Amino acid sequence: MVTLAENPLRVGLNQERVPDPCILVQFGASGDLAARKLIPAYYRLFVQRRLPPEFTLVGVARRDWSHEIYRDKMRAALEEFAPQDLGPEALWQDFARRLFYCRLDLGDAEGYLRLKQFLGQLDEERATRGNRVFYLAVAPDFYAQAIQQLGAAGMLADPAKTRVVIEKPFGHDLTSAQELNRIVQRICQEEQVYRIDHYLGKETVQNLLVFRFANAIFEPLWNRNYIDHVQITVAETVGVEDRAGYYDAAGALRDMVQNHLMQIYCLTAMEPPVSLRGDGVRNEKTKVLQATRLADLRNVAAAAVRAQYGPGWIAGKPVPGYRQEPNVNPNSQTPTYVALKLECDTWRWQGVPFYLRTGKRLAKKISEVAIYFKQVPLSLFPSAAREVSPNILVLRIQPNEGISLRFEAKMPGPEIRTRSVEMDFRYGTAFGSSTPDAYERLLLDCLLGDPTLFTRADEVEAAWRVVTPVLSAWEAPPGHDKGGNTAPPLYTYEAGTWGPKAAEDLLAQSGRRWRRL
Repeated sequence: MVTLAENPLRVGLNQERVPDPCILVQFGASGDLAARKLIPAYYRLFVQRRLPPEFTLVGVARRDWSHEIYRDKMRAALEEFAPQDLGPEALWQDFARRLFYCRLDLGDAEGYLRLKQFLGQLDEERATRGNRVFYLAVAPDFYAQAIQQLGAAGMLADPAKTRVVIEKPFGHDLTSAQELNRIVQRICQEEQVYRIDHYLGKETVQNLLVFRFANAIFEPLWNRNYIDHVQITVAETVGVEDRAGYYDAAGALRDMVQNHLMQIYCLTAMEPPVSLRGDGVRNEKTKVLQATRLADLRNVAAAAVRAQYGPGWIAGKPVPGYRQEPNVNPNSQTPTYVALKLECDTWRWQGVPFYLRTGKRLAKKISEVAIYFKQVPLSLFPSAAREVSPNILVLRIQPNEGISLRFEAKMPGPEIRTRSVEMDFRYGTAFGSSTPDAYERLLLDCLLGDPTLFTRADEVEAAWRVVTPVLSAWEAPPGHDKGGNTAPPLYTYEAGTWGPKAAEDLLAQSGRRWRRL
């Protein structure tokens, strides 16, 4: 474990900003997200001295825990999910003194008043100056209720001192997202609301901005004149695990495409922002979404593919199909795989298709953006391959975070023959350290009051508008026509493969194919 003081690469650099004293109120403190991601992130920030000395964490949940039980539970979570970060016992004890617990049922109005009183007491004891961050890591159905109760108790009245973090998914569709936004905006100022998508906290996702706008060599080529198409892949080898109750009602389109993949897409397609602070980046992302549409709105099946994994093999072991997973409806029509063809109607991207795909139980866990450049107008050199490969720029988000560029080079020998080669950059090799967890960056940004990497109300709604025609067609009753679209088939694919043949056909109809991963 390397602390901020021990890192030799930081010698001579300016010290990072430290947030003002505050209390972070963690709703859903007994949940899986808090144990796996949030507590390890808080602890790492504490070890790195990124948090103020007065920082106080109050866990909120329905369980009848004491302060000591809560501290013991969080210690157990660190031992299970981040044992390498635990460090000396004295360090943990110093952190544990900042942890407190308050039992609360989300629908109990009197419970919020007790919470308010308790936070007031901590303010005096911990000198946190009335600054609050309320983190809603609860089931999405409870977001509106929790915000309304916080507002009724007067805990969100001061925009300068209070913030609310809302986990994804924000809404179940466009209508529910708009309604949730109306509820939030009746109680909070937009500047108080931090809608979190952990993909935006990943170093390699943020590097999309740096790569594009800090290097003069690439940005002039980043348009329809030089780029043939773009592929964005987020593939998982896991199944639904213990999320069947949520996932069966959501599916891959809601769970991954509307948020994670759309964020990557926006950073790939956006125009240069006027600033990296405040709304500069968020304005450009929203403009991209407003200009984005499904490639064929009259025939959704020609631009969108859905599928569900069946039984197969992962890492040499047999795995069940989706409908055989525990707590999944045996007749479920929920897609675990989605492939889309999108168009962005701007001067930069007109005519350049963006292909997005994501799925569970695929052959490999990988997230990447692949930029396919156009072929040379005339091929002068014979290739060792059957056909000359286009130049491909790949930004690897995970694993093996980095960037690679494929280009043609002459093979050794008297004949002029070419072969594709790659230049490869890897974060771990170049910087000598692993990339920090996404939640660390986002939590710190929230505490500092920087909303750049959080989604805004109009951006969330714009993302839902892009996928609404697909949802409408897929969720239409059998044989029912919606706007000229009948519900397309739900394909199946074997677990451990790269998805259904229909996804290959989505690209093949224009002479393209998915990148081999």
